[in-house]
Amino acid sequence: MKRSHSIAIKRAVDLLLAIPLSVLAVPIVLISGLAIFIADPGPIIIVQSREGLHGKTFRMWKLRTMYRQAADILARHIASDASARVEWETYQCFRHDPRVLPFIGKLLRRTSIDELPQLWNVLKGEMSLVGPRPFPLDLIGSLDITLRGQRATVLPGMTGLWQVSGRGDIALDQLQKYDLFYVNHWTPRLDLWILSKTIPAVIRGKGAY
Repeated sequence: MKRSHSIAIKRAVDLLLAIPLSVLAVPIVLISGLAIFIADPGPIIIVQSREGLHGKTFRMWKLRTMYRQAADILARHIASDASARVEWETYQCFRHDPRVLPFIGKLLRRTSIDELPQLWNVLKGEMSLVGPRPFPLDLIGSLDITLRGQRATVLPGMTGLWQVSGRGDIALDQLQKYDLFYVNHWTPRLDLWILSKTIPAVIRGKGAY
């Protein structure tokens, strides 16, 4: 199958699934937003700049799961705890993250409900349902320069090999191997396989911190 045909199929599948999922997600996002506001009054949606297709920057939407002062909390945490600094440098996350809102933040992250607003990014064509996770701009520089270029040849995804293989339990160097495999072996069939594994992975909650 020609790559252009595969890309067209990928976009069709994205729209076929993302449109009804977006309708179903609206009440879930509204209820979650109310719980977030009660836990820590402030914006319920965060919009972050991420690197997408061809290296173009886009604005990715997420439900806020952390305190508004998350950046300050992170700086204090890794400055005061050497083991935390090593954990952050290895995984870019913490098993017990002091930035995350109690209960609601952990629940949204464990169930991946915090990612639902990215369906809007999928509808706009900035993301796909499946692909490498778009890294924050301040972390993208930590990737191998060759891999970074290869990742930019496909749309970033809401889910991918990393998510169905362990998420936060996978070190950064292993994550790069998963991304490289996906970029080099991507087919519509692989996307469907990853989608079929996503719900069981979310239910298990392995690596979701």
